[in-house]
Amino acid sequence: MAQRNPEEALDLVYGAIDRQHADKSASTRRKFVAGAGATLGSMGLIGLLPSMADGAKTNWANGDNSVENILNIAATAEVLATIVNTVGPEKVDLDPVTKLNIQAAAREELIHYEALTTALGAKALTTTIYVPDEVFASKENLLNTLVVGDQIFVNAYLLGTSVFARTGKMPKQARYAAEIMGVEAVHRALALQSLGQLGNDRAYMEFKFVNIMTAVKLLEGAGFGFGKMGSKPGTAYDYATVSARTPNPPGVNTLTVA
Repeated sequence: MAQRNPEEALDLVYGAIDRQHADKSASTRRKFVAGAGATLGSMGLIGLLPSMADGAKTNWANGDNSVENILNIAATAEVLATIVNTVGPEKVDLDPVTKLNIQAAAREELIHYEALTTALGAKALTTTIYVPDEVFASKENLLNTLVVGDQIFVNAYLLGTSVFARTGKMPKQARYAAEIMGVEAVHRALALQSLGQLGNDRAYMEFKFVNIMTAVKLLEGAGFGFGKMGSKPGTAYDYATVSARTPNPPGVNTLTVA
């Protein structure tokens, strides 16, 4: 793909600003355009515009980031999360508040899995997850696993929201991904708080990776195995068996997407 030069890219930005404020007078629109140019220049962003403009036209829903792949990996992640959050409080000694929060998370992850597989047609790549034994060795191990895992899920759902939105045809999928991402962020915050750390630590959720397969690689790197033994000593858990005993705390509400 031929890359635009800065002048061409800048024209695209100015045109977008002009269209966005089409209801304003010509003089007002010129002020917005002039202000944008000054701001971009002062921040040193003019040179980045060509790649930004070309990137905006990239179809993210290709290859690894196909809609089907993102949905299926999300469903698989929810299988893992349901298992870890169900089994964790069974094996690890937790204070009452932390235990209830994790049990509530287990039910919420189960609900996410059911929504993805019924409302959105996702299919988990496997429902057997090998969990590293060390995850359930202590409260700290379990909580740190949840912090790391929920951050991966946050990023994955942000990526899903972006892909679904960019198709211009999937508002339902984008809405589900956005609402689930918010819940995963809460799970991360509560785990941090139970570790004695600041749970409310971010003004924006962290969005680092832009390939959904990175989520899989990160989880495998942490020792989880999907349908096979992972890289660390672990135990196989089956979703059907574990989900049958997943707690259902009465305080869990908002059970469907609005």
